[in-house]
Amino acid sequence: MKASDFIQKQLNIPTKNIDSTLQLFSEDCTIPFIARYRKDKTGNLDEVAIENIFKLNKQFEEIIKRKESILKSIDEQNALTSELKQKIEQSFDLQELEDFYLPYKKRKKTKADTAREKGLEPLAKIIMSQRSDDIDFIASKYVNQNVADEDEALQGARDIIAEWINENLYVRKNLRRLFQRKAVISSKVVKAKKDEETAQKFSQYFEWQEALNRIPSHRLLAMLRAENEGFVKTSVDIEKDEALDLIGNAIIKSNNSSSKQIELAIADSYKRLLEPALSNEALQEAKEKADIKAIEVFSENLQQLLLASPLGEKRILAIDPGYRTGCKVVCLDEKGDLLHNENIYPHAPQNETGMAMKKIRSMVNAYNIEAISIGNGTASRETEFFIKKIAFDKPIQVFVVSEAGASVYSASKIARDEFPNYDVTVRGAVSIGRRLADPLAELVKIDPKSIGVGQYQHDVDQTKLKEELDNTVIRSVNSVGINLNTASKSLLSYVSGIGEKMAENIVNFRTENGAFTERKDLKKVPRLGEKAYQQAAAFVRIKNAKNPLDNSAVHPEAYKTVEKMAKDLGLKTEDLISNKEKIASINPEKYVTNDIGILGIKDILKELEKPGLDPRKGTKVFEFDPNVKSIKDVKPGMILPGIVNNITAFGCFVDLGIKESGLVHISQLKDGFVSDVNEVVKLHQHVQVKVTEIDEARKRIQLSMIL
Repeated sequence: MKASDFIQKQLNIPTKNIDSTLQLFSEDCTIPFIARYRKDKTGNLDEVAIENIFKLNKQFEEIIKRKESILKSIDEQNALTSELKQKIEQSFDLQELEDFYLPYKKRKKTKADTAREKGLEPLAKIIMSQRSDDIDFIASKYVNQNVADEDEALQGARDIIAEWINENLYVRKNLRRLFQRKAVISSKVVKAKKDEETAQKFSQYFEWQEALNRIPSHRLLAMLRAENEGFVKTSVDIEKDEALDLIGNAIIKSNNSSSKQIELAIADSYKRLLEPALSNEALQEAKEKADIKAIEVFSENLQQLLLASPLGEKRILAIDPGYRTGCKVVCLDEKGDLLHNENIYPHAPQNETGMAMKKIRSMVNAYNIEAISIGNGTASRETEFFIKKIAFDKPIQVFVVSEAGASVYSASKIARDEFPNYDVTVRGAVSIGRRLADPLAELVKIDPKSIGVGQYQHDVDQTKLKEELDNTVIRSVNSVGINLNTASKSLLSYVSGIGEKMAENIVNFRTENGAFTERKDLKKVPRLGEKAYQQAAAFVRIKNAKNPLDNSAVHPEAYKTVEKMAKDLGLKTEDLISNKEKIASINPEKYVTNDIGILGIKDILKELEKPGLDPRKGTKVFEFDPNVKSIKDVKPGMILPGIVNNITAFGCFVDLGIKESGLVHISQLKDGFVSDVNEVVKLHQHVQVKVTEIDEARKRIQLSMIL
């Protein structure tokens, strides 16, 4: 089987499109580049389909590698028959491959091994033949200096039979299906820890059971976390009698004294070997599915956060609020560079409100501030009310932004390199300001796990989580494009074909030689070759470049095509850009070549209409209810404005402008059944919610969007 055949079975994409995509991967093309600039080769596959092809191809390679390892190991044991070799070569199921390998796997000495050393394997074979009705008499012949009596002989034979049953492919496959269909996961409290305060958040799982194939991902991960923290014990079980009947029907073919011994061996094999292995396998499979779901939720949230509305290039005053230590204030220019910083103390215990107002007014005027960004942490609402009382000389927009991860950034090497002469408080406030101007550019500097939009992110497979989140950041950065002359090293490192080291080289080159004036200058950057240039060029933008196409998503390989279009219309290239009437008159098929197909030409025409257009929407000012300042002010029945600040598989959390976010359960998102929370709400969406329940002691607020 070829890789494309393996992938096609799971994705239902034409094999020729998969082969073309795999060929592009072999040429070191990146996923964003393939999705955007090789549509004609892939049959217009989107990034998600291309990512799936990449993952399945990796999985195929792992299966091939595992097969080779298994074949080599069995062959070295001189046990590789032509029949077994054929079965292994034809299998592309990792579980099945491991079942084939099980009898030959190196392991600790087993009960069956001990029995074989005592010479009891022939007795086991006689019993398994199920022809003898006087098995006790036959067993007596195996009594010797190593075997005390018939009972010991029969016990040893049963140990060998139990191992054979455990290694039986038919038995394992059908028991596995039984676990997949009928397994139940149960949890019971560890009595010694039941009364601990921390245990109460897991009280739901003190006595719980649920079908393993139907348990929601968040519930399974919560149960496993409760177990990891020592508050409950979990188990995965199926009906024992049904399992024993399944094995017996497969193994027992007679009704005599031999079959009685086999029944005992079956019970032992199931209890000691099959059930522990297959129940653990079923749990791991369910955990993998739960991980995938949780990672999908995290990835979706992260993408929405990264692609949140930017305010744009504005002069911003940013405030990291606080009480006793005061509010750290910074002033940033249009590029996000730090102009000024100082502290103000408008809140208790200092209550220097008048002086703080004068300082803010002075900074707004001195640095020509256009917007104010306030972090949503401690003292956020009080700071917002304080700012809105100030009579500015001109209208100033005031925004409250999420400061999740700002403290992580402020203590990071990236922040130290950017601001070596300032402390963490200044760096944190700068981050709050910059994430209003351009969330994407600022948030890429922070480990996604620290941004706080995940669900059980510490409980899922960390390698898969990092891989998926990195892909999400790459997808987001390249969907927007970046300014080559202002992008940080962090932002550049996510550009198609660049990476961390090349990003550093670009920043160093820019520092030494000044701003880039055209895309092809990238080729002058040390170690940035033709392939990297091909992959990266169209995802970077240069404002006021020599060639206006350098500030668009048109790839340099298509510049000549655009120039020909303009020439055919009697225009210069710059006069064709944004000229909708002239662009509409172009026949796309006229410009199709072996290198650029019809889909590529149509993308070029679309880009020429609005070159360099940022796909993100502009940011909007939002106001919380001014009467709600703490959970004590929240009452059932209230209708409140809020901002969705986290999305999970079971609902969404809404920021009401107080410390505690409220939960809208998936059943309360709208009338009717909802299968996916993201179908109804998006991160940072402005919503109206009704308060349905408050648990002040546990600091929980239940909300509904069904008003």
